[in-house]
Amino acid sequence: MHRFQLELDDLASAAFACSPLQEAVLSLRMWSHPGIYHPAQTAWFELIRPEFERLPQAALLRSLVATTRYVPDFLTPRPATPFPGFRSELALVRALPPEQLADELERTYLPHDRRLPPLLAAGLADPAALIAEIADALAAYWDRCLAPAWWPRARSVLQADIVHRSRMLAERGAAALFADLDGRLAWADGVLTIRRDWASGDADVVVARRGLVFSPSCFVRGAVTSISGDYPPSIVYPSRGQATMPPSPAPAPAPEALALLLGTPKARLLTLLDEPASTTELAARLGVTPGAVSQHLAVLHATRLVSRTRSGRLVLYTRTSLGDQLRH
Repeated sequence: MHRFQLELDDLASAAFACSPLQEAVLSLRMWSHPGIYHPAQTAWFELIRPEFERLPQAALLRSLVATTRYVPDFLTPRPATPFPGFRSELALVRALPPEQLADELERTYLPHDRRLPPLLAAGLADPAALIAEIADALAAYWDRCLAPAWWPRARSVLQADIVHRSRMLAERGAAALFADLDGRLAWADGVLTIRRDWASGDADVVVARRGLVFSPSCFVRGAVTSISGDYPPSIVYPSRGQATMPPSPAPAPAPEALALLLGTPKARLLTLLDEPASTTELAARLGVTPGAVSQHLAVLHATRLVSRTRSGRLVLYTRTSLGDQLRH
């Protein structure tokens, strides 16, 4: 068991955050452990595979995942803001003191694998250079594989999850929220417990006003936390809404009657909004400019066919009940 001791102040200050670096690092599991772990992401990553295999750093990136599917804690720092940028998070990786790198790697690999991956073991001869090489590899992976198409869709799903969880916390309280996040979590008498299927032994974390941050992810099967108890308290849990993510060759056409009523562009947008989505994501899926999508969404919002919710700097749109009636 992993037990988080929460005082009332800790519970009141618990927060949600969406981490692009976390998702990039955890997505490396798709290359190191292909198979049935994350079926909702398989179609996307088969599309991405050719670009990943062309990366000169592909072998290094694969080596960052242990056979247990652990990743070193320093690669997934707790988000400092609700919606940090990828480059600002990567700067924290680059800032790791070189003398700490060996401990970080050994804690990840040695308990189960009994040795470090050869690329990482060799790199420890110059830990500062290895940290820079890892960070550069993650930057190349992000820019060439994830940012162009996958991240806009994933970001909308993750941020829609946060909007849902925040509303649940406000309406139903912490106990209902924690029970809904994941079956591994249990809340009783000021203690939030994670059933630790991924590690042996018990661990107790006194939050002590350091804050507890929850982050949704597309690449965990249940609630997890950092390997080391030295890191600020955080919990990563499976995001809802991933079933809406698999890419399709083209959006389904809007019903003819709806297109005649609203015009084809607005009808296509209304058809796409089964789940919350951002202007950028909708533009990418339709192959048009964000400005054009924004204009049509403004009309749909003014006519109460869609609603919008701000999540950090992102605005998510979804159909209203009136929009649903018109769509069907």
